[in-house]
Amino acid sequence: MNGTADMLKEDADFFSPNGKTVLLVEDDGTIAEEIAAELTARGFKVLHEATGDAGLEAALRLEADVMVVDRLLPGLDGLSVIETMRQQGIRLPALVLSALSAVDDRVTGLKAGGDDYLTKPFAIEELVARIEVLLRRPDDTRSTKLHLGPIDMDLIERRVWRDGREIELLPREFRLLEYLMRRPGQVLTRSMLLEDVWQYRFIPRTNLVDVHIGKLRRKIDGPGEEPLIESIRGTGFRLRVPD
Repeated sequence: MNGTADMLKEDADFFSPNGKTVLLVEDDGTIAEEIAAELTARGFKVLHEATGDAGLEAALRLEADVMVVDRLLPGLDGLSVIETMRQQGIRLPALVLSALSAVDDRVTGLKAGGDDYLTKPFAIEELVARIEVLLRRPDDTRSTKLHLGPIDMDLIERRVWRDGREIELLPREFRLLEYLMRRPGQVLTRSMLLEDVWQYRFIPRTNLVDVHIGKLRRKIDGPGEEPLIESIRGTGFRLRVPD
């Protein structure tokens, strides 16, 4: 394909007509060329990296709108790239490409923080459609600040306030509160919290969640303040949506 190398090269002076940038992390040159050609023809800007380490660096450094990442990459694999992004507060929507098509493989990809999973070989039209769906999602999933009732959270500075009172949280407590704030009113089981906040791939017999919830409650609920985290007997916990 003529000019493919130019399409894959970062060009700071290029702006796509639709204003959207796709970060493509794919080590197969042929597949990368085909994807880049199609997306460029549709008005996207395409930034290409061929290794997981380079892809992660680009995700942390650049302001892309969506990532398309191969699962099996040289160096850091695609799921590790996504997990590291999420741990650092990067909410860039990620579409995982993989030749692994079993249900367990897809579930693993989504639990790692991927937003969608597409198995190879795929139709280029389906890939484009899935990218467009991710781009139509509400912007608040990628916001650097969260607000719920009296609680404000800054994901970049890693700071939390309740009604203007700053709350000092440990890293795990911060991630736990962020997880709750992104799912207000939703009952969250202990298994969900262990898998998504602690990244456990098995569910041990432990009171770890209850201990951390207790510590978090004592920090966010000051004297005379209304408790925000509810215990759902026999199930888990829920962050109340203030009236």
